[in-house]
Amino acid sequence: MNKRLLPLLIVAIALLAAAVGWVTFQSSRQTAIGGSQGPFGTPFQLTTMNDEPITEAAFREKPSAVFFGFTHCPDVCPTTLFELDGWLKQLGTEGTNINAYFVTVDPERDTAAVLKSYVTNVSDRIMGVTGDPDKMAAMLKGYSVYARKVAAEGGDYSMDHTASIFLLDSKGGFFGTIAYGENPDTAVEKLKRLADS
Repeated sequence: MNKRLLPLLIVAIALLAAAVGWVTFQSSRQTAIGGSQGPFGTPFQLTTMNDEPITEAAFREKPSAVFFGFTHCPDVCPTTLFELDGWLKQLGTEGTNINAYFVTVDPERDTAAVLKSYVTNVSDRIMGVTGDPDKMAAMLKGYSVYARKVAAEGGDYSMDHTASIFLLDSKGGFFGTIAYGENPDTAVEKLKRLADS
């Protein structure tokens, strides 16, 4: 090989390697900040608090903020619903680009009527979702949501559950989460980015 061509070949290989590295970095970065790799979760057939059918297609109409909880929750659920409602209102017209859902992890007690009473006491922006316990369990599993009954005094029970708000882009792809107790400014910023997804 011509010795004068060797440095050019080395430079060409280095540039090609840098280009491949840059494309790989951008692709992984896009996924990390909300790039969709297809719809998150699993198909489902449930019921809204208005006694209307709802499927996974609802999570693909607009960007969605989805919180999983239950109406007998003492503090995490009402606090999160109140905060989510406030953050959406703080976004103003941007907030109307986001559909918000409260999906029960306790369908045995959380009927559509119970959910409607509970949610509308806090927000007119959030839609409650319930359904048959077996269908709810399959949906929770498909969305990687942890939920477990915990016995309480007097034969009653509570629920341990995932306490983050799931953010889904307009194609239903996973966009990120808002953790319970997250800084409000950070939460609003995440919702702003979600509204544009």
